[in-house]
Amino acid sequence: MIFGLALAAATAAPSLAFEQGDWVLGQWKGGEYWYPGVVENASKSKVTIRYDDGDVDTRPINQVKEYDWSVGDKVECNYRGGGTWYKGRIAALNGGSIRIDYNDGDKEKTKTGMCRSR
Repeated sequence: MIFGLALAAATAAPSLAFEQGDWVLGQWKGGEYWYPGVVENASKSKVTIRYDDGDVDTRPINQVKEYDWSVGDKVECNYRGGGTWYKGRIAALNGGSIRIDYNDGDKEKTKTGMCRSR
C-alpha cells in the first residue's frame, strides 16, 4: 500500500509556484481573458500581478498561468489604443513589443499590454 501512495504522489500534477518577477498571464478581475503581466508578490493561494498596461490585481492561483504567448498564437488587441478589440495572430514578439496581423488584413506593432488571449 505504501508503494501505491508513493506512485500516486509521483504522478500527481505539479503545483504551480510563482515568484516575484515571473512573467505570467492573469485573468483580470476573474474575467474570461488572459492578460500579460509580471508577478509582484505570490503566496500558495494568491498572486499579485502588475499587468503590462500598468494595472495591478491580486488573483487566486487558479486564475494565473505561465506566460505562453508565441508567434502564431491567436490574440485580441486594442487596435491603436482606440478601445476596440480585434482578433489577430502574433506575427513577432520582442519583450514587451508585439506585432499583430489582424484577421481583417491590418497589421500593427504595439505593446503586449494592449493585447489579451482566451
